[in-house]
Amino acid sequence: MTAPLTPPPPPHEQSPEDRLPPHPDWQKQPVPGFPGHPVYPGAYGVSYGQDGPGMRTEVREAAVITVALALAGALLGVLWAWLAPHVPLVSDGTAVYIKDTEGEQAVGVDGTFTLLALGFGALSALVVFLVRRRGGVPLVIALALGGLLGSLLAWRVGIWLGPAQDVVAHAKAVGKGVTFSAPLKLGAKGALLAWSLSALVVHLGLMALFGPRDLDPYEQKPYPADAPPQGPPAV
Repeated sequence: MTAPLTPPPPPHEQSPEDRLPPHPDWQKQPVPGFPGHPVYPGAYGVSYGQDGPGMRTEVREAAVITVALALAGALLGVLWAWLAPHVPLVSDGTAVYIKDTEGEQAVGVDGTFTLLALGFGALSALVVFLVRRRGGVPLVIALALGGLLGSLLAWRVGIWLGPAQDVVAHAKAVGKGVTFSAPLKLGAKGALLAWSLSALVVHLGLMALFGPRDLDPYEQKPYPADAPPQGPPAV
């Protein structure tokens, strides 16, 4: 007489979680975030890479920009000597006088330099922004320092290209009662800062309007249309 066969054990009842398909990347274990708001690495466009090309590269680019702006000051000096109004002088044989005492040529000399420097600053900021859109502290320093060096060079170049600096010798050369031009003179030394200030303001405005934006780590991206449902399937 044989013993009855023992029935096999019932199959293991799978929980709803066991019946779920494998989790895709965007359904992996959430990273702890704010209470009640877990952060899914795959569902958020968070980049933890290096921001920008690196400090060494930025410093090298800033040095190149500083030198380029300083050399561009020579062009500003040429334009200043060409466009600035000349202050008329006249000699009576013993002294030199300003021929038009009520004229505004001296103010025009300073104004011409200031306007040209403002234009050069805006143009340099635009070019730098188009070449290097991410900005950076070294770039801002390069704009300010390069603009100042360029203004100093323009000041000296303009004086060198302008009328003769020796007024007495010039008066003797032209003769008594003959009008001649006074040497270029920048009376308002604050105009030397116009290039730097214009470059910084324009660059700041371009960065605010058209510069790159940092991604918000808590801004959730939309799930793809073909993504499987998050919840368990209906039984």
